[in-house]
Amino acid sequence: MKFEDILATHDEKISKLSEKAYTSDLISNELYEKYNVFRGLRDNKGVGVVTGLTEISEMNGYEVDKSGQRIPIEGVMYYRGINIYDIISGIKKGNRFGYEECAYLLLCGSLPNKKELEDFVCLLNDLRSVPDSFVRDVILKAPSHDIMNALSRSILTLYSYDTNPDDISLKNVFRQALQLIAVMPMLAVYSYQAYRHYILGKNLHIRQPKPELSTAENFLYMLKGTGKYTKEQAHILDICMILQAEHGGGNNSSFTTHVVTSSGTDTYSCISASLGSLKGPRHGGANLKVVHMMDDILKHVRNLTDSNIEKYLEKMLNKEVYDKSGLIYGLGHAVYSLSDPRANILREQLDEYMSDKKRDRLYTLYDKLQCIAPKVLQKHKNITGKVAINVDYYSGYLYKKLEIPEQLYTPIFAVSRIIGWSAHRLEELSNNGKIIRPAYIAVAPRREYIDINKR
Repeated sequence: MKFEDILATHDEKISKLSEKAYTSDLISNELYEKYNVFRGLRDNKGVGVVTGLTEISEMNGYEVDKSGQRIPIEGVMYYRGINIYDIISGIKKGNRFGYEECAYLLLCGSLPNKKELEDFVCLLNDLRSVPDSFVRDVILKAPSHDIMNALSRSILTLYSYDTNPDDISLKNVFRQALQLIAVMPMLAVYSYQAYRHYILGKNLHIRQPKPELSTAENFLYMLKGTGKYTKEQAHILDICMILQAEHGGGNNSSFTTHVVTSSGTDTYSCISASLGSLKGPRHGGANLKVVHMMDDILKHVRNLTDSNIEKYLEKMLNKEVYDKSGLIYGLGHAVYSLSDPRANILREQLDEYMSDKKRDRLYTLYDKLQCIAPKVLQKHKNITGKVAINVDYYSGYLYKKLEIPEQLYTPIFAVSRIIGWSAHRLEELSNNGKIIRPAYIAVAPRREYIDINKR
């Protein structure tokens, strides 16, 4: 009997057991309040509970006045103390690619000079290869419709090809980090090509990266081939990757990196855990939810007037349409209130790329909804403060305009964030030495054991 058939015969049993598990696991809100426990490690104002210190990056959406009140400000973000606006401006001014420069900055703590950057880029290029037969034996033999899962499997399998996988000395972990940064674009694109060939029935293309190309260029080249992308498109992808490379130690996947690193485990297990965190739609998978939401609105709102969009968004919040979650995706952030600097930069890239001839109905929707949606949300949820558009609002749209398959939207986030995860892993190993173990308060009532014949 096939495993699917076995599951089908037990479906009712599993359903009853899962319902029993669900009812036994529910904890009332009153108990959280009674013991002053912050759900999701956030206080009653939604502010993250401090669990550590970091020098890698900083982001802020508030200032604290003399009375201790939090005053919303335009969002700011720093990599190693350098404003992200200045980083992007400097890279654009030089008309160059900056992903590798930011990798050096986040890993090593300072901006590289020309010679240091050249040496670093050459090092990444030399490391941009996978073991012999790895693509055939690991990636192509077990294609997955979910590229994030395929990425995780590949990362875990690389452990078996490492001659010194369990050594967590800083030098060895730094070496592993550089190798993973170098090969992540290959693993993501090759996993997609396997999916495209074996699941969609398309031609199979496995292209070797070129040393003369940047990481962003190589990603597009391996995905599309020569002449199928422009320099402008590669620069846009490069900026997207820079903005997603790091976002503090408190975001879900980077905190996962710290937690798992503190256990003393190997790099491959750690990064696989971070990938699992990033995959979720509340984290790295959010940009795809925005894209699907926009497609749904275009399908059901024929005339994109402000009032029509507003009415549909109200239905969305009332759980009547789209995925019936009651959410408008791409709005709000745990840190930023007035604005998300990453969203501001991506909006600028979008406007530069989308000439008047390129501005279609979808562009009109994005342009209108960024103003309408926050007001609808404020009214519906009785929110007095401003609700900002976040980075996920624009990133998926830009990928769509770059003709990148949506199966790669979240993997691009992973290809970018491997820099931040690596930096946080190295920082955790350098400083802590203690396993991260937050406390949970047990609230189950005491009960007696009952003999099985008396139950």
